[in-house]
Amino acid sequence: MNDYVLDRAEKVAEEVRAAGGKALAIQADVTDLESVKAAVKVTEEKLGKIGVLVNNAGNFGATPHADAEKPFWETGPDAWNSSIGVNFYGVINCTSACVPGMIARGAPGRIITIISEAGRYGDVGLEVYAGAKAGAAGFMRAAARALGRYDITANCVALAGMATPPVEQNMKADPERAKKALQKYVIRRLGRPDEVASMVLFLASNAGSYVTGQTYGVNGGFVFGL
Repeated sequence: MNDYVLDRAEKVAEEVRAAGGKALAIQADVTDLESVKAAVKVTEEKLGKIGVLVNNAGNFGATPHADAEKPFWETGPDAWNSSIGVNFYGVINCTSACVPGMIARGAPGRIITIISEAGRYGDVGLEVYAGAKAGAAGFMRAAARALGRYDITANCVALAGMATPPVEQNMKADPERAKKALQKYVIRRLGRPDEVASMVLFLASNAGSYVTGQTYGVNGGFVFGL
């Protein structure tokens, strides 16, 4: 597993090992293709060819919420590039670096990209972020067409509000705003990380072998899709 901060990757790797699995912690910058290629090379040397890739790196960039001081049209690349780099180029870089090994492996491959429902719904204050996430979904659909002949699937999981510590802390700090936010959800609560993991596991397993080019919302009914 990769993280921009190695200590965070190692913490998760330790949890995987404690549960009886194999894990390797690696530091790489997903916005830098050469950095990603180097991380993939080390991973393949130690653990073998990669069969499942989960693109889950993400950030909001310099304007992280609807309270942004300036609208997007009054900002510029300095405010946009971080979000586009991680949420869009990061997906392209990691996928491009892993695909050759998946093809050489000669076994089913799985690529799963975590996006945001902002990419389908849109959010004021998150315009560039939403565009980057929508771009990642479009890239996955095109990748699915290109890679299907190699028995490699490519899908997205789209998230709405998740019960992570920072989000829960913000909601506790402003209960009235939290209540209004939850009214947008058919299931009036935030999602749990394990609920996302269940969808990712399905897409990564043989149960999802005939599913590709799709986006599945794990979103409590925040957005409906056909």
